[in-house]
Amino acid sequence: MNYLEALSRRYSVKKFNPELIIPQETLLNILEAGKLSASSMGLQPYKILIVESKEMKEKLIPAFYNPSQISTCSHLIVISTKKTIEENYIHGYFSHISEVRDVPLENLNLFKKSINQYITQKSQDEIFNWAEKQSYIVLANLMYAAAMENIDTCPMEGFRQNLIEEILDIDTEQEKITVTLALGFRSNEDEFQHMKKVRKPNEKLFKFI
Repeated sequence: MNYLEALSRRYSVKKFNPELIIPQETLLNILEAGKLSASSMGLQPYKILIVESKEMKEKLIPAFYNPSQISTCSHLIVISTKKTIEENYIHGYFSHISEVRDVPLENLNLFKKSINQYITQKSQDEIFNWAEKQSYIVLANLMYAAAMENIDTCPMEGFRQNLIEEILDIDTEQEKITVTLALGFRSNEDEFQHMKKVRKPNEKLFKFI
């Protein structure tokens, strides 16, 4: 299956088959795609939580306005976004670069200075807005990888923020839940899988300049 076939087959599943569980190797491949996602300046200002236990999924059901996906999915991915980028976070990032690329930390000073300048010139709201955009890039990569692995998905923003953060014990001073992604195998009972995909025609969507 090529990527266009995979994306054409993809739709936002409304009901999964609760009897089917994603194989661990397949799940790890999808998560690796999220790990390899592009991120502005490489900072990855987010965290990816994977809810796989039946007990935790049941606890989360009341947090969603449409619970059918949560009650039937194999796994639920929750992406939390950092609210601020602290100095120690940047320092940890550059220490990691130094270790992975085997270069002296001082050789990275110019790059580190440019990131510090970018961060310090922004308000906290601007930083969070920038960071959330990075989280949605991750979401897109996870969905694409899942489609290529023949795994169904449904991205969801319709949840009670305070409740989901309380259940998942999120430090709301530092981060905020941005978006969630249910994964699994579509149920035969989900009628949406038979509907034709509706998208803008090329002449309304694309403009060659």
